[in-house]
Amino acid sequence: MAAAAASPRFSALGARGNRGGRRPALSASGTAEPSGLRFPPPPRAEAWKIASAPGATSSKKASSQINSLPDSDDFFHEKVPTPMLDVIESPTNVKNLSTKELRQLADEIRLELSSVLRKAQKPLKASLAVIELTVAIHHVFHAPADKILWDVGEQAYAHKMLTGRRYLMNIMRQKDGLSGFTSRSESEYDPFGAGHGCSSISAGLGMAVARDMKGKRERILTVISNGTTMAGQVYEAMSNAGYLDSDMIVILNDSRHSLHPNVEEGPTTSINALSSTLSKLQSSKSFRKFREVAKGVTKKIGRGMHEWAAKVDEFARGMMGPPGSTLFEELGLYYIGPVNGHNIEDLVCVLQEVASLNSMGPVLIHVVTEENQGIERSQQSETGVDVGEGMSDIIRNSALFVFQWNTRTYSDCFVEALVRKAESDKDVVMVHGGAEVEPSFQLFREKFPDKFFDVGMAEQHAVTFSAGLSCGGLKPFCVIPSAFLQRAFDQVVHDVDRQRIPVRFVITSAGLVGSNGPVQCGAFDITFMSCLPNMIVMAPSDEDELVDMVETAAIVDDRPICFRYPRGAIVRTDKSLSQGIPIEIGKGRILAEGKDVALLGYGSMVQNCVKARSLLSKLGIEVTVADARFCKPLDIGLLRELCENHAFLVTVEEGSIGGFGSHVAQFIALDGRLDGRIKWRPIVLPDAYVEHASPNEQLSLAGLTGHHIAATVLSLLGRTREALLLMC
Repeated sequence: MAAAAASPRFSALGARGNRGGRRPALSASGTAEPSGLRFPPPPRAEAWKIASAPGATSSKKASSQINSLPDSDDFFHEKVPTPMLDVIESPTNVKNLSTKELRQLADEIRLELSSVLRKAQKPLKASLAVIELTVAIHHVFHAPADKILWDVGEQAYAHKMLTGRRYLMNIMRQKDGLSGFTSRSESEYDPFGAGHGCSSISAGLGMAVARDMKGKRERILTVISNGTTMAGQVYEAMSNAGYLDSDMIVILNDSRHSLHPNVEEGPTTSINALSSTLSKLQSSKSFRKFREVAKGVTKKIGRGMHEWAAKVDEFARGMMGPPGSTLFEELGLYYIGPVNGHNIEDLVCVLQEVASLNSMGPVLIHVVTEENQGIERSQQSETGVDVGEGMSDIIRNSALFVFQWNTRTYSDCFVEALVRKAESDKDVVMVHGGAEVEPSFQLFREKFPDKFFDVGMAEQHAVTFSAGLSCGGLKPFCVIPSAFLQRAFDQVVHDVDRQRIPVRFVITSAGLVGSNGPVQCGAFDITFMSCLPNMIVMAPSDEDELVDMVETAAIVDDRPICFRYPRGAIVRTDKSLSQGIPIEIGKGRILAEGKDVALLGYGSMVQNCVKARSLLSKLGIEVTVADARFCKPLDIGLLRELCENHAFLVTVEEGSIGGFGSHVAQFIALDGRLDGRIKWRPIVLPDAYVEHASPNEQLSLAGLTGHHIAATVLSLLGRTREALLLMC
């Protein structure tokens, strides 16, 4: 496959030398060696590129990300040497390491990864908790022949470092850089893309069944976490895996997470010498063979004896395992654990035993990890000083080595408005589903702990639970990020909209989401919510309208209603939050008037329409800017006024094809407006997934900036040359 040109954002090392580790060499053709990354001995200072080897997907046509080293002196300036990590070219180099060397490798990965994530201002805990587990997995299994699937992108960072992507970690989630998730197009070591969690067992089971049908022998291993076990798909997949009985390994990374704030008061899974010994016994060949022989003998004796023996076996294994372990046995998975997730010797022993078994069926290995593992130690090792008690508390509690800036976000404004509403209306409650709770929402949780319900990654339940609350006389605000709401669409249709139950959907992270790229991009909610017959669909153009829409949603009691807002800072930060005023349903507004062109913006894109108007006014073009506010029902009067008074109408939205612009087109076509002099053009997100980059870079890639809108208007007016100059 031909290599793509390196991004201009990155440059080669040139003559600065190799200060922090070895780099892959280029082949004579200037591309990376097909086998992956190759490391020349230091101190060579050649440019290098990274390319995915064939086999990463079912077709060799999968694209590869090809980049040069980032142009950054800081990248190679490591205060702590990493001699063991420096010799790891690929997982193959991990195979022959001793237990002591594996521990050293894990420590070095923790030091470097914590440094990279701190500089990128990214959370640390989930990434650092699985380092020993990742090292043990790659020591025992043979990727990419063996398939390793991850449910959570953040937990795969150490996996990326061990699979040839170490030197691109500091440009992860940046334009043309590494994805923050596993990606089939990025590496052959990523057999399946990690997105919103809960998918790895289903995908892994599909791969296992395909392997069996094709007569192959590779091992399938999936890693899930506490958070993803909130999703029903995990248990659906486990149940089906138990029924099909295909060989696969599920590792539950138990970081002792809970949705309940006082979890520390409850029982925790203990790890001691006895549990370690029992885990090794459970995974051993001799124990498994003895268990299978015993099953066969009792079957021959009779059904009653077999059933009695099965109950004894279940009871005994329940006594050996922690509370709840028999759940996995009931689903058909052979339970092993708990295993200390930071004891490499135990991990390797258990994984080797499991990997050596044939026709074992599905196995679940319960691995207990600590998210704070090594955080303070890595901080002190890198800086050479004690971070102090105060900073250690910040690290423990927030997992972010970054101070909070005084930037107010849309979520801040929403929560403040909802708190104000809940203080005056005792029926207002908040249900949160999807990703982890944003820090902004803690304000509502603290003020109204009995009215805040966090269900975790169980969006389907969140929607129907909210419907039940509404039927009981409460006013639920169901808060779910746009990308996560997609999983609950069936519940939105049947449990809410079809029954006209007044659930108030608050769709966060709507539109482009910067470094999280297409995985958490909220591109489709306008389209799939506005197609529902009974749903009121609206979007604020700024924080003042957001507050007004909270008030509006609270008083609607005869049908469901939703509003979306983007991730990031609010429009104006120099003013206090206004008192909310309910908006008349289906009424937009005109912000500025002109006679040449009408720009009809929806949601946050209204601000970019205002910017486009400013640019066009300098070219002598008079522009009307209107704020639609509602996608459904549309402001028919406003649309007719814009069509009558202008020759050109442009609709702008940060959503996919089929959304606001399509509703406008449907109306003006049926109303006969397109038969007259009006010319209409839609500006929407491209019909493609917008890759990770900064928010401004993504808007530019999507053609949604003020300059792009102005250029569209100029092209519509036949002033193509000026449109091109505007984009230069």
